[in-house]
Amino acid sequence: MSLVVDIRKKLALFDLEVSFEAGNETLGFLGASGCGKSMTLRCVAGVETPDEGKIILNGQVLFDSAAKVNLTPQQRKTALLFQNYQLFPNLTVEQNIAAGIDLSVAVSVRKELVAQQMRRFSLEGYERSYPLQLSGGQQQRVALARMLAAQPGILMLDEPFAALDAHLKSQLEQELLDLFDAYEGSILYVSHDIDEAFRFCDRIAVVGEGRIREIGPTQQIVSRPGTLDTIKLSGCKNTSAARKAGEGLVEALDWGITLATTDPIPDDLAYVGVRAFYIKRVDEPETFDGDPRNIIPCVVDRISDSRFERTVMVKAQGYEGFTQRIQWKVDKLAVPADQLPERGDRVVLYFDPGKLYLVTE
Repeated sequence: MSLVVDIRKKLALFDLEVSFEAGNETLGFLGASGCGKSMTLRCVAGVETPDEGKIILNGQVLFDSAAKVNLTPQQRKTALLFQNYQLFPNLTVEQNIAAGIDLSVAVSVRKELVAQQMRRFSLEGYERSYPLQLSGGQQQRVALARMLAAQPGILMLDEPFAALDAHLKSQLEQELLDLFDAYEGSILYVSHDIDEAFRFCDRIAVVGEGRIREIGPTQQIVSRPGTLDTIKLSGCKNTSAARKAGEGLVEALDWGITLATTDPIPDDLAYVGVRAFYIKRVDEPETFDGDPRNIIPCVVDRISDSRFERTVMVKAQGYEGFTQRIQWKVDKLAVPADQLPERGDRVVLYFDPGKLYLVTE
């Protein structure tokens, strides 16, 4: 099973230019809304037509601008699950699931394919129900059942949990993981949530303004991001313009501080990032066992609480005029309430020199 995509399409705000390959895996597309993730899937499905390029699925050419090939969505045997599921409101659950099966398939086989998916997604008893009589989770199960009943050559899901509440999302995620484990072929998964992408995807493509900025194994994208877009989308809240300030030294221009790093520093360094939970409080700087260059006195500028943690926004002491704060996370279960930082407090923080992200673009 394989997918090869190399396409270009002119859009209102930018030009979509994507090139990638996918094998027997789940490839995630991570990016902000409107960056071209969904458009890429729509082009593979045949719902949208690229201006030029080529799309090949399992050896079959779906689109080739040079050869004038452009198969219809029905001919492509792809399955694309939209955010709103797009069930037929006038058809029953049973009929909706059968709607994706080729009409050339024998009636007895069609019935068995539908029955298989009814069992897989625990939809028995809802055969005669209509979409409006179902919950959001049940509607999604019907949409997934319809996808698989059609025996597609590729599965594509466009933010499938966007309309679900947290409890239902958690439940359906486990069902979807089981589905992905059982499916042999390429799966394309669109999301703007790094945690969701991390749970589902073998590799992640970071998309920005119609281009793939970076693509790689999921763990690598999260732990060693290579671009500013990837740093931000990987969940890192702290980024600053930066420059190389000497051997092993990085100047974070937006924070007003210079930090030591154990990683090689490119001469054309442009940005530095650090995750909020990698920043630690130092109670006794004189005896602290760490690089003294990364012990930074700070002033608490703002705080906000969730159930289990306090988000603390700080500025380096003496650099309160800098507009960009640094975010630091404090575990409320590990720190006594009377020792939690408050606005106006002076604290000493440590930036681990092995936990900085250094990128050139």
